Amino acid sequence: MTAFRFTLHSTDGAARRGEFHTPHGVVQTPAFMPVGTQGTVKAALHRDLLDAGAEIILGNTYHLFLRPGDELIARRGGLHRFIGWERPILTDSGGFQIFSLAERRIIREEGAEFQSHLDGSRHLLTPERAVDIQARLGSDITMVLDECLSYPATRDVAAASMQRSIRWAQRCRARFAELPDALGPGVTNPGQAQFGIVQGGVFQDLRDESADATAAIGFEGYAIGGLSVGEPVEEMYAVTEQTARRLPADRPRYLMGAGSPEDLVESVARGIDMFDCVMPTRNARNGQLFTSEGRINIRNARYAEDDRPLDPACGCYTCRHHSRAYLRHLHLAGEMTAGALNTLHNLSFYLDTMRRIRDAIAFRTFDIFRQGFLRSASRLSLDS
Repeated sequence: MTAFRFTLHSTDGAARRGEFHTPHGVVQTPAFMPVGTQGTVKAALHRDLLDAGAEIILGNTYHLFLRPGDELIARRGGLHRFIGWERPILTDSGGFQIFSLAERRIIREEGAEFQSHLDGSRHLLTPERAVDIQARLGSDITMVLDECLSYPATRDVAAASMQRSIRWAQRCRARFAELPDALGPGVTNPGQAQFGIVQGGVFQDLRDESADATAAIGFEGYAIGGLSVGEPVEEMYAVTEQTARRLPADRPRYLMGAGSPEDLVESVARGIDMFDCVMPTRNARNGQLFTSEGRINIRNARYAEDDRPLDPACGCYTCRHHSRAYLRHLHLAGEMTAGALNTLHNLSFYLDTMRRIRDAIAFRTFDIFRQGFLRSASRLSLDS
């Protein structure tokens, strides 16, 4: 039986504040999950994540299956013990990575056959195997295997893909119900939860059908997948809003792979509880930083002698101890420290934004916060 439990504490319009309980702790929502694809958040130590306020991180089934292997991780006591992270972990099923390997994979009813990007070996990832791998990893929240479409896609293609994802979700749930007995001692966390994923492209009638069918299967939570793949942002918001309304109100709603700080705020306004995205870490390594005054490209010459902190309103280690001039120097010099300091700041900004969102919902001032945040975000465009 799963140890997962979601409680909704307050609402402000469609925005929701709550929390969910897992075998490894409680997560406050709305929540942002730093992406630790291969068991680590790039350029960040666990202590930095804790200092920034991270309550949950994300790992990836595809990458961990290929290296070092789910069975090896199970023998090490599961993913939490293997990487030394004691708080909750969500694992993606690998569906998005298979989507990104368009030239290396074949989708059929049985599952997704793909060629490893590491050594060229071929593998078949079925819905059942995705469940088994995540059971061995021992994550707190697991995702069903789905088919993620590229944008644009025709309605016929989107409909066929969506129906396949529903059938795969049914198979995932059936396999999940057989755990932990089916895998014996390899299951390191029998208290797992499983989330279903809604697909359907940008066609709202297909999204409605997918949401209804996925909810009927009965999962601990629900994700909206297949967005933030190139569609106009207005279309993403519209699909997110209508789909969230259709999902059970007593379960968490997770928008996968989105996005910018503005996307997080706008999606919370549309009823979303959980997010993940590589943007804060990837942008940090490229010198693109998020601040309360807008976005900054630290490579810009204007910061060469700028002794101000990166963000005067931020209390992270980077902003307390280092100037924009120093951060620019480190980045241009190619120092690894640049990625570490920039990543710590960007993650702190994202996680602090989520804290402020939760506070605003609790005090029923979310719309005031939202308008002010969007004005600040647009004050400075990204430096060229």
